[in-house]
Amino acid sequence: MTMKDCRELVKQSGSFESTATVLIWKRLLDTSCILIAIPVLLPLFISISIAIFTVSRGPVLFRQQRIGHKGRRFTCLKFRTMRVNSAIGVHQNHLSQLILSKRPMTKLDVAGDSRLIPLGSFLRSTGLDELPQLFNILRGEMTLVGPRPCLSYEFEHYLPWHKERLQALPGLTGLWQVSGKNKTTFDEMVNLDIFYARNASIWLDLKILLRTIPAVAQQAWEQNNQRKKAKG
Repeated sequence: MTMKDCRELVKQSGSFESTATVLIWKRLLDTSCILIAIPVLLPLFISISIAIFTVSRGPVLFRQQRIGHKGRRFTCLKFRTMRVNSAIGVHQNHLSQLILSKRPMTKLDVAGDSRLIPLGSFLRSTGLDELPQLFNILRGEMTLVGPRPCLSYEFEHYLPWHKERLQALPGLTGLWQVSGKNKTTFDEMVNLDIFYARNASIWLDLKILLRTIPAVAQQAWEQNNQRKKAKG
């Protein structure tokens, strides 16, 4: 999807639906999906937790402050994929360059990242490291479908129009994730998020949820190929 396509989507989009209305049906959809998936999620959580505990000293979960709905800050949960006390400056510089250079938002670890623990690359490329955010969803800080919650140092680079993406509750997956993700620029991501924020509906959420697993599988396959090329 090109920048022109993203801009056209935003131009054609409607106005924001009542926040209260959106939160009601999202809450029902989120809790229903999580309850249905518990038989699969519970063994997966246990397996990943044991694997992380086995290969790396430190906590299983990683906690990080994020900026969510209308600028509210909250503690976002992830499975830990990096060594304890890893420097964050590398990621800050990488993200800043992506935002300012208008390059596709490729992940830092595609070319290899020494900060990653064993299995860390697999968890990140498959999105399994994000699963603990289901607790953020149950707490009402996130939802299954919506823009990704941004980091504080990412928010510092936002232009006024970028902040419109914060009108939607942040999500575990979203329109950006199933529309190219790492092949899109930062501005293209923001335009996709704004389109979603203006057009959120239960039907759009279901469509995005159905497209998420195939999209993640394709992205994991592509990242694996990129890592092989980078190694040689």
